[in-house]
Amino acid sequence: MDHIDRKILHALEKDARMSFADLAELVGLSKTPCWTRVKTLETEGYITGYRALLDAKRLGFSLEAFIHVSVDLTLADQFEAAAQRQPLILRCHATTGDADYTLHIAAADMPGLDRLLRDVICRLPGIRKFVTSMITREVKTQPRISLAADSL
Repeated sequence: MDHIDRKILHALEKDARMSFADLAELVGLSKTPCWTRVKTLETEGYITGYRALLDAKRLGFSLEAFIHVSVDLTLADQFEAAAQRQPLILRCHATTGDADYTLHIAAADMPGLDRLLRDVICRLPGIRKFVTSMITREVKTQPRISLAADSL
């Protein structure tokens, strides 16, 4: 990976809908070599996909929280499979420390959060205990891993 590839990653991470013509101009290439580099970055796994970022609040989810979960680790595979099937679990991370997993969840409101905790989270396989931390506001919303990679 050279400095042009890094420029491409920076640009696409900021705006993945940028046209190849605009991207090529920004990084100092013609359109075809730029397209070839992007395809190579995709093939090599540097770019793993493209997606729209949606506003949870506009979609009716006024609450988001992190749930720190301790599980019976003999049931970890079942827990992970069940967590992957739940649409209100936005992200699930295996973690170190006091919890085995941290879940990022969305709910419409407090009654919705209560239903999620009672009807879904506490019934996931292997749950021993969980602690919920409400998100009060987002401070930084869009990760820019390409910028962090520059500091390595």
